[in-house]
Amino acid sequence: MQTIASADGTQIAYERSGSGPALILVGGAFSYRRFPKTVQLAELLADRFTVFNYDRRGRGDSSDAESYAVEREIEDLAAVIDAAGGRAFVWGWSSGAVLALRASAAGLPIERLALYEPPFVVDGSHRVPPADLGRRLDEYLAAGNRSAAVHLYMTEAMSAPGFFVRAMRLMPVWKQLKAVAHTLPYDWAVLGDAVSGRPLEGTLWGRVIVPALVMAGSKSPALLQDAARAITAALPAGELRILEGQSHNPSMKVQAPVIAEFLGATSARKPAPNPAPNIGAA
Repeated sequence: MQTIASADGTQIAYERSGSGPALILVGGAFSYRRFPKTVQLAELLADRFTVFNYDRRGRGDSSDAESYAVEREIEDLAAVIDAAGGRAFVWGWSSGAVLALRASAAGLPIERLALYEPPFVVDGSHRVPPADLGRRLDEYLAAGNRSAAVHLYMTEAMSAPGFFVRAMRLMPVWKQLKAVAHTLPYDWAVLGDAVSGRPLEGTLWGRVIVPALVMAGSKSPALLQDAARAITAALPAGELRILEGQSHNPSMKVQAPVIAEFLGATSARKPAPNPAPNIGAA
């Protein structure tokens, strides 16, 4: 494990493996660098890329700050890119995919994006999370009720069936979910108004000018497949790929070769000059 200081002094922990062009993995809600599927993906890609698998702030071995802003998480990713040599490919999963998109829109030196199911809600045909979800999360966490926060996020933000979440409370994984419950407001902030049920705001996503592969599973809910189509259409250089037989919890053995093929279209090169990131605009 290594650490690097973000712009506000937060220490970001990461692991580096493999060789080749730099690829940074950005997990979503409940994820951290030792999340089994993220570890597996790093292992599967390490023969072609130098993979940087990091803990987002407040998770794993990374530190945190007293207050949160999405701009700080973009600065965290900027710090990891700096550790990777100044330019990198970025893969993001779920809300991590949204963070990667926002970072690219802010001008970070990202060469290509590989994104799995950013969980946008783009029209009124799908259930929209309640407007007070953020407030309720904060209240549960302030009261120390991490289980309630996890249950709320999974059922209301992720639309997981209530019976499924109740069953999970009896499993060992529930303890791991509770351990990162305090970061759920961070993921909610990253999603922002992109889960409002309105079409995606074109000005922001139009600033993501790098080639971007948007993936979704054929067995995923229609909401996520529609979201993938919508963000692909909003991106100047977006490409959609539906992975047969996959869901929001995909097989990394299926996803890894798709990522490698897409990113392999660009060879490694020395860092090039890049405009100063417009982090405040994210």
